[in-house]
Formats: sequence, C-alpha cells, structure tokens
Amino acid sequence: MRKYILIIILLFTSKTFAHTNHYEGLKKIEMDVVLNGEVIGYTNYFFEKKNEIMTVKNYTKFKVKLLGVTVFSILSEAVEKYENDKLIYFKSNTFQNDKEKYVNLKYDKSSNKFIIDGSSYKGEASSDCIIGNWWNHKIFKSSKQISPLSGSVKEQVVTFIGKEKITINNKEYLTKHFKLKSKDDSLPNDKKLNFDIWYNPENNLIIRVSYSKMGNWEYKLKNFE
Repeated sequence: MRKYILIIILLFTSKTFAHTNHYEGLKKIEMDVVLNGEVIGYTNYFFEKKNEIMTVKNYTKFKVKLLGVTVFSILSEAVEKYENDKLIYFKSNTFQNDKEKYVNLKYDKSSNKFIIDGSSYKGEASSDCIIGNWWNHKIFKSSKQISPLSGSVKEQVVTFIGKEKITINNKEYLTKHFKLKSKDDSLPNDKKLNFDIWYNPENNLIIRVSYSKMGNWEYKLKNFE
C-alpha cells in the first residue's frame, strides 16, 4: 500500500520546478557510459549560476565497436536554463550514427506551456514535463519526459523499489532504487522507457542508471564537484 501511495504522490506533485536549489554550489557531474561492463564514453554536466538563472551544459560521447568497426555512436551537446527553478530554455544538437537530431525548446509564459521544435516532434508540451536526463532527480516526480535528443514527449510511470546499498568506484552509497517505465505498454520495445535508477538523497545525485537494449547499459557516477 505504501508503494502505491508513493507512486500517486510522484505523479501528482510535479511542477515546472527542478529543485535547482538542491544543486547550489555544484560545479559538475561526470558519469561513465558502460556497455557490458566496459566504459565506452561519458556524459558530463556542468553547472553555472548567475543571478536567478542556472545553466546546465551537457556533453555526451560514446561509441560501440564490433570487431574494430563503429556500429553505434552518440555525440551530443545540450544547454538547459532555469529561472527561479523553472525550466525556460533547452537546446541540443546530437549526431547519432552521423544522423543529426536536435531540440529547441522555450517556455511560453502566456500559455504556461513549452514550445518544442525537435527533429521528431514539433508542437506544445505541458509545463510539468521534464527533460529526460540523469542529473535532475525531479525525473522521479514527473509523469512525462521530453527526449533530450529529438524532442518527443513520452508518458512515464515511476515506481519506488526500495532502499539499497550499492558500491561505485570503491565507495558505498545508501540509495533509493526506482523503476521508470513507459506508461503505454503497447509501444515497440525500441521506443519504450525501461530504466532502473539509483538515487542518493544525501547529495541529491543520481549515481547509477541501468537498462538493457542490445546489451547491458549503465550510466555510473564517476566524479562530482
């Protein structure tokens, strides 16, 4: 019963807030991208605060090779901006296997909606959506996420699994384990959200993400300042 109560709270308390005050003083988060136990790249976040605007820059790069040949690759840069904890701007450019993807997002105050120009979606989105990335723990409290690569909007369901101790880089963390899945179970498997996420409430950081798609993938905390 407690688990179902938590799910209801997560889905109905979401606002346009990112709890950016939880990241006050944070300069960067570095995460390894791991495939089948091997580090193949990185996704790093850099934080700047000026007056009431917080800017988060993300750089992601990894390659999957088979017999020395690159079979899958991502090269991406993104910028998020928050004013008084509200997302007001997002822009990304991504090359996936040399195919360009992009997102241009702005918050429209008059309609209280996001206006999205993306490579796979163009239109409006409700202001309770969150950018689907691995620095912002508000992802557990949102019922929808926006793809940081293409701008598509996906409904999600978040379930609290339990508290767990996990070790990363010889350091033990007491974490909260969540399961994040697509609300629409009829979606093709390659379009579904299906992530296990471990969050450390002590420092407000997501420290591990795992999923399976043509191999076992992980995003693991490497360093933060």
